[in-house]
Amino acid sequence: MKAPLAILFSTPLAFAAPLPLAIGTQSGGSGLSEGIYRTTFDPSKGSFTEVKLAAKYPHPGFLALHPKLPLLYSVGKTEQHPKGSVAVFKITERLEFLAEASSGGTNPCHLAIDPTGQVLAVANYADGITATLKLDRNGLPTGPGFAQRVEGSGPRADRQDGPHAHGVYFRGGTLLVPDLGLDKVLTWHLDLATATPSGISTAVWSAAPGAGPRHMDFSPDGKHAYVINELDNSVSACAFEASTGGLTTLHSLPTLPTDWTGKSTTAEIQVHPNGKLVYASNRGHDSIAAFSRDPATGKLSPLGVFPCGGKTPRHFTISPDGKWLLCAHQDSNSIAALPLDPATGKLGAPSTTINAPNPICLLFLPADS
Repeated sequence: MKAPLAILFSTPLAFAAPLPLAIGTQSGGSGLSEGIYRTTFDPSKGSFTEVKLAAKYPHPGFLALHPKLPLLYSVGKTEQHPKGSVAVFKITERLEFLAEASSGGTNPCHLAIDPTGQVLAVANYADGITATLKLDRNGLPTGPGFAQRVEGSGPRADRQDGPHAHGVYFRGGTLLVPDLGLDKVLTWHLDLATATPSGISTAVWSAAPGAGPRHMDFSPDGKHAYVINELDNSVSACAFEASTGGLTTLHSLPTLPTDWTGKSTTAEIQVHPNGKLVYASNRGHDSIAAFSRDPATGKLSPLGVFPCGGKTPRHFTISPDGKWLLCAHQDSNSIAALPLDPATGKLGAPSTTINAPNPICLLFLPADS
C-alpha cells in the first residue's frame, strides 16, 4: 500500500522531487478530451513532461483522492449512469478502473471523501442534489447514503432559478456545500458509519444576494474559511466554528480590478500552504487574484491581480513546496506553471505552458505512483 499523500509530501526531499499530476477534463469540448490525463511536474525546473491519457472515461471533470488508499475518484457521465456517475480508479502508472456508481443527481461537478475514508460526497449542479455514497474498506462504493435537494432560488433568474450545489467539503463529520443557486453554504452533520445526516440541512451562511457561492477552502489552523462567489466576482472571508460547522462573515473583497468592465466569473479558490496567502481565479478577465491573509484575524488584503497565462482558468492548484501555481485553462487547452513567491505572494509570468484537452481540474498524485 502506498503512503497517504500528506505523508509523501511531508519532507523537503519530497518537495524537490518530480510530482505526478492528474488532469480532469471536459469531454466534448474543443480539446477533444477522451478522459483523465496525467503529466509530471518538476518543481525544481517549473517544467512538465508530455501529457498522456491515463484512463478513458466520459466527462471526468473533478477529481479527488482517497485519504489512505492509492485511489482516485472522478465524477462523470456514462451509458449506465447518463445523469451522472462517480468512478473509482486504482493509481498505477496509468489508472485502473475499479468501479462506478450513480452520483445521485444530475450533472455532478464536485466530489470529496471524508478524512476517515468511509463516505464520498458529490455535488450535482443541474438539479442541486447533494448526495453521499458509503465506501467499504477497499474504498469502493457499497450503496447510496442520502440524496437531498434544498429548495429555493436567488435573484439571478438566469443562474439562480433553483438550487445548484457546486462544492462539497468535509470538516470531520460535517459536510459543507456551497450552493450557487441559493446564495448559501449548507451543512449536514453526518453519521459516517451510514453516510446519512443526523438531521435536516442547515443554512450556516448566506452570501450577498446574487453572489453565487461556488467553492471554498480553509486555513491550515481550521479557524477560517474562504468562499469564492462566482456571480459577483468576490471572495468572502469567514470565521469557522468547527464544533457546529458555523460560518460568520468577516468581510468580502472583489477579485477583479476596479476599472474592469467586461464579463467575468470566478472559479477556484485556494489557501497557500503557509496560511498567509489566498488565491482566486477569474474567467473572462483570465487572471489570478492574490490576497495576503492575517493568520490571527483571518482577514484578507489585496496583493494584486496577475495574468494566468491562458483562457478561462477553471481550476488551479499550488505545488506542495508553495513556489508554483499550476493553472488549468479550459478554453485554450493548456496548463501553465506560474512562479509564486511565498514571501510576497506575487505571481510571475508562466515558466512553462503545455497542451492539455479542456483541463478543468488539477490534482497531485502520490509521488511514487
